[in-house]
Amino acid sequence: MKDFKKIFGSIVYHSGNILLAIIMLYPIIWLLSSSFKANGEVFINAHQLIPDTFHFENYRNGWAGFGNTTFATFFKNSIVITAISTLGYIFSCSVVAFALVRTEFKFKKFWFATVMLSMMLPKQVLLVPQYILFHKFNWINTFSPLVVPPFFAGPSSAFFIFLIMQFIRGIPKELDEAATIDGCGTFKLFIYIIAPLIKPALVTVGIFAVYWQWQDFVGPLLYLNKPELYPVSLALKLFSDPSTVTNWSNMFAMSALSLVPVILIFFVFQKYIVEGISSQGLKG
Repeated sequence: MKDFKKIFGSIVYHSGNILLAIIMLYPIIWLLSSSFKANGEVFINAHQLIPDTFHFENYRNGWAGFGNTTFATFFKNSIVITAISTLGYIFSCSVVAFALVRTEFKFKKFWFATVMLSMMLPKQVLLVPQYILFHKFNWINTFSPLVVPPFFAGPSSAFFIFLIMQFIRGIPKELDEAATIDGCGTFKLFIYIIAPLIKPALVTVGIFAVYWQWQDFVGPLLYLNKPELYPVSLALKLFSDPSTVTNWSNMFAMSALSLVPVILIFFVFQKYIVEGISSQGLKG
């Protein structure tokens, strides 16, 4: 009887997980299916996941882009923006977290509270003052508004800082004392002792930063007006033309391709995501 209950419970558990997985994956499956349909069939046969005819030319036509700008340019722009800003978040957030946990300075509690309160500040509140500031810097139509703020713990950094702080708090302070006795200053302590031990947290921050920057739409929409500077997230809207007919099949084809980099990153670094969120650093 106990074996039957155990087997039945296992079946229910796995069946429920499979059902939830199908529900969550259905939008992606529908997107892939629509990317192979003719433009007129996308919504007429929306319920049909397997197209009657696979139109592979949707990917070729979509990749051709607009005018003289292909999607290779858009992907390159996205990679440049995402890579530089991710490095900025990793550097600035780790330095700020180390300072808040391992160093002493005036008004430390005040600055920590300020960082935490910034998590409750709506991002939309910052759009106008940031735009005015960047406009005065002559940064409009450049990547600077998108890649420079992360190097100074810009917006959305509070979560990353808090995550890294939790890791650093789990590292025994005896390591700091031993390193100081051996002649390590604050900079060397961070570079040679703390940074290697918080690698899972840094990788987790990098992965989340990649996801957020890759899909960012509002930032590029505000600061970039030249199509040759558009990232993929902004270039996809060019398929939509309210005055004529939206090319849904090509849009879905390029949307499917835009998922490939983030999916690959997830599968390569998924163990760091789990470790970075669940672990609290070294255990005594």
